[in-house]
Amino acid sequence: MEINGLEILSSFIVLFAVIDMLGSMPIVVSLQEKGVNIAPMKTTIVAFVISAMFMYLGEATLGLFGVDLKSFSVAGAIVLFIISLEMVCGLEIFKQDSPEGMSSIVPLAFPLLSGPGTFTTLLSLRAEYSSINIIIALVLNMVWVYLLLSSTKRVAKYIGAGGLYVLKKFFGVIVLAMSVKLFTSNLATLVEQVMAVNN
Repeated sequence: MEINGLEILSSFIVLFAVIDMLGSMPIVVSLQEKGVNIAPMKTTIVAFVISAMFMYLGEATLGLFGVDLKSFSVAGAIVLFIISLEMVCGLEIFKQDSPEGMSSIVPLAFPLLSGPGTFTTLLSLRAEYSSINIIIALVLNMVWVYLLLSSTKRVAKYIGAGGLYVLKKFFGVIVLAMSVKLFTSNLATLVEQVMAVNN
């Protein structure tokens, strides 16, 4: 394994776009408004561990349960769809009934930060780049995630209530579009696989 600056930069940019922590800020603020206590370090570490583990063991682990990556992506897309509906329509579908401290993990660390999109991207990058370069890029992205999570209140104060409301609706639509795209693209493949088996 050899450290390559260009591979790190390329991986960082791709992961930065997929994880989209800045775009997730309205969701973080929305969770905090519901009384959820976000633990930045815990969320960041869990998101990194889940992503790194999936990069190496994801497909094999899902295979133990008879689940392929496409099916997993469809399930993750449904969760993202629900989150986006909350943002756009002002609904409360995802009830905060988890044990104390768990909300930093679900839905924030997973599936928002470390979800199907991130998993698929990591597996795709691993097919092209050295694992050490991808891990370094992932670590750099998680540093960015931690910094934003640690300064949520300052960012929210700077943007203002009106700005947060607009961002929440805007990125809610973006998340909605991403979930629909993720759902339809993977569902189409699943349907093709089923039809091929039946034929």
